[in-house]
Amino acid sequence: MPKISEFFGISVYMYWFDDSRHKLPHFHALFEGKMAVFGLDGACLAGDIGPRASRLVKEWATERRTELNAAWEKAIKGKEVPWIKAIN
Repeated sequence: MPKISEFFGISVYMYWFDDSRHKLPHFHALFEGKMAVFGLDGACLAGDIGPRASRLVKEWATERRTELNAAWEKAIKGKEVPWIKAIN
């Protein structure tokens, strides 16, 4: 499970070949031992990392949508997933 970004204590991961469970392009965010799954638009699909961390993830996903789409295409093919910059 490649870590693709990290900001404000939030770690963001994108699994390889992970296109069957949630049925949407998505990533996983881990914060203070809690995990949530987010769509590439930043909408929370499952789990809970708290309101502040979720807001930060949504902001990051909105800013990085193009990079997230490209990373998703690589991840579902089992290719190396690039690092995505943190929030500006």
